[in-house]
Amino acid sequence: MKKFFRYLKECRLEMKKVAWPNRATILSSTKIVLITTIIFAILLGLVDFLLLRFIYLIF
Repeated sequence: MKKFFRYLKECRLEMKKVAWPNRATILSSTKIVLITTIIFAILLGLVDFLLLRFIYLIF
């Protein structure tokens, strides 16, 4: 049981050392991730559509 409480204490001490991002940083990072995801989804959808058209032309 002592090990468990020591582990919790060490975790708390380590969490105090973490440099947490502020709200503006989180929002900007989230926007970048969402925009990048949307762009890649559109590109992959376009490639899928074109490959499907190509396959239908062959067969």
